[in-house]
Amino acid sequence: MLLIVTVTRSGGFAGLVAQGSLDTSSEPDSEQLEAAVQALADADLGTGQPQPDRYVYRLEVRPAPDRDATHHTVAEQDLDESTAWLLERILS
Repeated sequence: MLLIVTVTRSGGFAGLVAQGSLDTSSEPDSEQLEAAVQALADADLGTGQPQPDRYVYRLEVRPAPDRDATHHTVAEQDLDESTAWLLERILS
């Protein structure tokens, strides 16, 4: 399955912004990436409200370049293990 995932990280102590994008179909661990995206869609990861000196992640998940995207906002304090791995994978 093709998923295009874009992550924008903002906030933190210095207020820096980082962005990354990944097409899961071209990755050797595509099944693990897609499972993490699905888990994110199924999870209730808190309010997405920022806290001082912590990151906020905004994700755009698009099943194909010409399809509508879904959006998720996750605050750093609300990350679970699967989502943290997904974000690190996309932003590195």
